Amino acid sequence: MNSDSLPPNPDSRSDRQATRKPSWLKVRAFGGTEFNRVSGMLQDLRLNTVCQEANCPNRGECFNRGTAVFLLMGPTCTRNCGFCNVQSGRPVPLDSEEPGRVAEASKRLQLRHVVITSVTRDDLADGGAGQFARTVRAVRAELPKATIEVLTPDFRGSAAALETVLDSAPDVFNHNVETVPRLYRTVRPAADYNRSLQLLKAASGRNGVLIKSGLMVGLGENLNELKQVFGDLAESRVSLLTIGQYLSPSSNHLPVTRFVAPEEFEILREAAEAAGILSVFSGPLVRSSYLADRFITER
Repeated sequence: MNSDSLPPNPDSRSDRQATRKPSWLKVRAFGGTEFNRVSGMLQDLRLNTVCQEANCPNRGECFNRGTAVFLLMGPTCTRNCGFCNVQSGRPVPLDSEEPGRVAEASKRLQLRHVVITSVTRDDLADGGAGQFARTVRAVRAELPKATIEVLTPDFRGSAAALETVLDSAPDVFNHNVETVPRLYRTVRPAADYNRSLQLLKAASGRNGVLIKSGLMVGLGENLNELKQVFGDLAESRVSLLTIGQYLSPSSNHLPVTRFVAPEEFEILREAAEAAGILSVFSGPLVRSSYLADRFITER
């Protein structure tokens, strides 16, 4: 294996868009009794999920397991990342009753591990940190034995916003770096790689909280770049990492440049663990919150 690349596979074309989706990325159609129950409950409680807004390929599996990832502060993001299916534009005002509805949904689903994320709200003075904190506390009041994971935006690097979230005592603090630094201008134009690392490292200073991050592959990165990110994340005291295949939501989004084979994800897992990351969940359909309850309990 070359030091700067992963083994080739017949469905990969690193120099242009990869168009033929391989068999290992095919999922079952959404549906089923439990899927419909969860979908109906979310609609009744007027809750958004990243599962739906990001068009996650695992939505059918997760809803049929009776789990969902709650998306706070509306379905509209103030940023416009090239990989993301969440709509960009002018967001809605904060809903003061949303934390209670998330807690109610978590209770109805009898969740053992609750994952809470949000759109990026650069329009808010605290970036939405207060809504995160209120939601964590509301869930904790209803489900005191559940573990709670927050997947936050970067809050533009605000230490005060981060402290607001951490003061609510989540069990897991998650912030995704998403890709390698070279690709940030294309993939995450409003974000900053070093700012994300600083956020993760600052969060690690709070006793008891696990630090987690996530990466996509298939956007044009190479193995040496990924190894550098693994080392940076370990240095930032990240102990949990997810690695998954990027899938383009539409022709208006960034194209997939490469479909990474399942055996290559094992190479990435080994490389990340060798860099010092304690637990790595790596696979084609892995997403930041996919099977998050099992990832925490089985680490």
